[in-house]
Amino acid sequence: MKMSRMFMPTLREVPAEAVIASHRLLLRAGMIRKLGNGLFTYLPLGLRSFRKVETIIREEMDAAGALEFKPSVVVPGEIWRESGRWETMGAGMLRIKNRVDQELVVSPTAEEAFTAILRAEVSSYKQLPVAVYQINTKYRDEIRPRYGLMRAREFTMKDAYSFHTDDDSLDETYQAMGAAYRRIFARCGLSVIPVSADSGAMGGTGSEEFMVESEVGDNNLILCPSCGYAANDEKAACAPDPVTDGPGSVPATAAVTPIKTPDVRTIDELCDFLKTTSKRFIKTLIYRAVNCELDLSGAPGCATLERIVPGNAAAWYPEAFFAVCIRGDLDVNEVKLAANLKASEVVLASDHDVERLTGAPVGFAGPVGLDALPVLADSSVSDMHDAVTGALAADLHYEHVEPGRDFTPWLTADVRTVVAGDKCPVCQAEFYSKKGNELGHIFKLGYKYTKSMNMLYLDENGKQQHPTMGCYGIGVDRTLASVIEEHHDDDGIIWPMSVAPFQVVIVPIKYEGAMQEAADRLYGELASSGIEVLLDDRSERPGVKFKDMDLIGIPVRIVVGDKNLPNVEVKLRREKDAALVPLDKAAAQVAGIVRSEISAEAGTAS
Repeated sequence: MKMSRMFMPTLREVPAEAVIASHRLLLRAGMIRKLGNGLFTYLPLGLRSFRKVETIIREEMDAAGALEFKPSVVVPGEIWRESGRWETMGAGMLRIKNRVDQELVVSPTAEEAFTAILRAEVSSYKQLPVAVYQINTKYRDEIRPRYGLMRAREFTMKDAYSFHTDDDSLDETYQAMGAAYRRIFARCGLSVIPVSADSGAMGGTGSEEFMVESEVGDNNLILCPSCGYAANDEKAACAPDPVTDGPGSVPATAAVTPIKTPDVRTIDELCDFLKTTSKRFIKTLIYRAVNCELDLSGAPGCATLERIVPGNAAAWYPEAFFAVCIRGDLDVNEVKLAANLKASEVVLASDHDVERLTGAPVGFAGPVGLDALPVLADSSVSDMHDAVTGALAADLHYEHVEPGRDFTPWLTADVRTVVAGDKCPVCQAEFYSKKGNELGHIFKLGYKYTKSMNMLYLDENGKQQHPTMGCYGIGVDRTLASVIEEHHDDDGIIWPMSVAPFQVVIVPIKYEGAMQEAADRLYGELASSGIEVLLDDRSERPGVKFKDMDLIGIPVRIVVGDKNLPNVEVKLRREKDAALVPLDKAAAQVAGIVRSEISAEAGTAS
């Protein structure tokens, strides 16, 4: 390709909206343009790199035994009602109606679509296991799309789904997909950190995310320096802390005692008032759970709650309230809480709801005597002794509270936010933390969708069974952006050979005379040997050309200047120094560099 025929509108100024390196450089290098908020257009250079990421993903999915499908982006709303997610998916799902008033969904994810497709075709155990995938457009109505391709509203994902007769078969594919993901990211030149993660709205049990370190990452990664334990903070667990006692002079048999605490509402205020530490307090927060799938039929205060029972999908409560207790120095992890409540979302209750449910203003709730709603206690509460809690009345707290004696939680679970400095549950070493962005996520979905959507097959004994299911996703746009985040300098992008828009660029100082003849010769020789080569035949000053090439980041640059002929200058983008190479040997040498780089990147992935 000659640059005179290439559409490449580079920018000298950094767009004000671009905060992170990938967003800035993709815009400046003329690879993408914003069409609307969270909506981007790939221009030719950017699209070439995007397609290469797609190709790597496709090659590894094919090698792992997955079969590519191409479903529609817009799917019937009825299949989302079958799964139970029409109501529970939330405002991020774009729902529309066509001219005959049919409900449709612009796909935010494809569990329902693939379950519906395979349900119509799979009837026997002989057809299982099967793994299928798509590379397709998605839409999620993000509240605040930001960071360019990192968090857009419309994006491209690779979704794969597998269907199995048993858990052993599912685990085999799950492991194979994890290995494929490691190869994909290695081939793209990315250093990923696999971490245990929460399954979120997709459901399921086993879950692993593939993260890249990022200063503006949406996720906090909790990492052990000793044994390699790694988890998203939405999933991370830690070793139990030592048993937390009060001052030590009060026996466990001491009765609960009310104490006046006028206008003392916060943990810090309580610490000052009682001259003690926050570890002595049981903090009680009232949460509203949205679309809760737990069975609350026997839970305190839940007898009159509305419950939706939709066909084969799990029943849910559109709204339920819980008192969540945790040690005073700790914070509730709301993702963990939502997972334990099987809720699509949890939010702190309003001041009005707190007072309505507890009979006390905000700051004075506590578990002792609370029977208007179920109590969920974090695991930290179980080991406490001689604790202080709110007393369900204004300006009043209780001392000498003993968990298990003075109140019994309806549910005990790990809902603690794990932070750097907490102890690893495996080896007891202290955790450290990094920020990261998720590129890929694999799940063991189990029977969530095959049961709710009534997908059945006949087993070896002629009995109808539901297959168990896995899900495996990669954000293609986000992967491309992450390559740039990891590979750039002050001058621009430094593409790995595997995903560069072109592998080689030829830059004649002037495209005329002997320099033009030499440039054209190199261009023809490289192109005929299968090298992706760009020829800068523009009538621009050399400095402009060099700045553009540094910005765009093509891995190998050949400079043709009349002072060096019959030699040319060969320079790798990631290196400072260039080498003079005879013109008649340059094409072969550069082709060798390209093939060696590609081979090395592939070798890293093996």
